[in-house]
Amino acid sequence: MDNHLLNYSLYIFFGILPSFIWLQFYLRRDVKPEPKLMILKIFFYGMLLTIPAIFIEMAFYDQIDAMNLPENLAFFLNLFIGVALVEEFLKFLVVKLKVLDDPEYDEPVDSMIYMIIAALGFAAAENLLVLVSVGSQYSRPGELLLPIIGTSLWGEIVEISVLRFLGATFLHALSSATVGFFIGLSFFDKKRRGKLIFVGISLAVILHGLYNFSIMKVENQIDIFIPFSLLFLAAVLISFGFKKLKELKGF
Repeated sequence: MDNHLLNYSLYIFFGILPSFIWLQFYLRRDVKPEPKLMILKIFFYGMLLTIPAIFIEMAFYDQIDAMNLPENLAFFLNLFIGVALVEEFLKFLVVKLKVLDDPEYDEPVDSMIYMIIAALGFAAAENLLVLVSVGSQYSRPGELLLPIIGTSLWGEIVEISVLRFLGATFLHALSSATVGFFIGLSFFDKKRRGKLIFVGISLAVILHGLYNFSIMKVENQIDIFIPFSLLFLAAVLISFGFKKLKELKGF
């Protein structure tokens, strides 16, 4: 039993760690820090999103499969709509329902911060599910889990955590920050908010879908530069986005 408790403690630690590091990085971009309770709430709501996301994605996959579409078309629909659109819209929904009408949303850059917080919560839960799934593959018959420390599972857990820190977790933060940037542009012009959000979500879905596609098509070490180059470019643009919103003034 002690081993099982230790295992789950390690899963939680390494699942949340990538999100925590990126969260600390991006919170420093906010000159006016957000309330800690609000940060925790949005992060937690982001984690909860994985539950409806799983069911919606599974239902979408089943529907696409039942339509007997051409393989390539079904692949792209699942990738860009069944995964990317579902996840980006759900993350946006948290901020729309819990932030945009809250008094704490008092400057344009806040939308990027809160979108990133929701995204990192989602990524943390996703990371945890991945680690538990990997751990279950090491189980012996009649045992729920093997002890992690001192086994090859330990190395795999650490490796997955590092890779997801550099990849999937960072992707969630960047794609949601893209949506947050366009929400921020509407801070002083709410009449355009709907159109700007549509553009933001569309770009986030494209980024998310392209990253997932490039990862799935990796066949050798050189190919891995494609998804990471995509993330680097997105990170540079998001950095400019933060600067732009900090300079944005009402008239």
